[in-house]
Amino acid sequence: MSAAAPLALQKPILLVGCGKMGGALSQAWLDRGIAAAGIVIVDPVTPAALTDRSEVTAFADASLLPSTLDPAAVILAIKPQQMQAVLPTYARFAKASSVFLSIAAGKNIDTLSRLLGKSAAICRAMPNTPAAIGRGMTVLCAGSNLTSEQGQMCDALMAAVGETAWVDNEALLDAVTALSGGGPAYVFLLIEVLAAAGVKAGLEPAFAMRLARTTVIGSAELARQSRATAINLRQNVTSPGGTTAEALKVLLAPQGLQTLFDAAIAAAAARAKELSRE
Repeated sequence: MSAAAPLALQKPILLVGCGKMGGALSQAWLDRGIAAAGIVIVDPVTPAALTDRSEVTAFADASLLPSTLDPAAVILAIKPQQMQAVLPTYARFAKASSVFLSIAAGKNIDTLSRLLGKSAAICRAMPNTPAAIGRGMTVLCAGSNLTSEQGQMCDALMAAVGETAWVDNEALLDAVTALSGGGPAYVFLLIEVLAAAGVKAGLEPAFAMRLARTTVIGSAELARQSRATAINLRQNVTSPGGTTAEALKVLLAPQGLQTLFDAAIAAAAARAKELSRE
């Protein structure tokens, strides 16, 4: 885990795209000590909470950026399908002093390099939505032109919203995307299906949802705080011959939860590979 230390940069950050993830990142950077003047945003609609609170400079289009702008990092927080049209506009920043940090799923470093130029220093990152509350998980991968100092800066920028880790093999980001990138959706689905099962067992819908939601939240916090493994934590809840053991016989059956998740993660990883080729 990387420490969320104060951020001190000599040059501004250029954030391309300020949706949910871009907004979470920019708010976190401000909280970590980056001056409002140190963040420049390009987005047709920048959240008022950002511009009102911090006097962040925002532009509706890249063509409006000042010619003197020399960013330390260009963070690409746009949708993967926008990359082809948008990235060539920013190729002028592909120089030794700037790094491109992409958080778009499925667009590999080769694709980014083709759109930005072979000299571009590129880092890919795969965060997830708990970044919005500072509990994100981001996995990064360095391009061949990335310097050690630039890598440390990218790590610090993403550590502002949670934990970070690195992989040397970019192909592993497909599995990362499938597991932690999409993982929050699977957890939210678990809340849904637990509540639905509770209703079928006779509980009122609102009460079943409250039980499911609070149970998942509490269990996640217990897992975060405990030094025990997930297996041990599960075993601690499971009394031999008890009710939980009966439920686990179903969930751990050959066609149970593990088989379903194996197939789900494989499908998501395969789609991530397809995106990189599109």
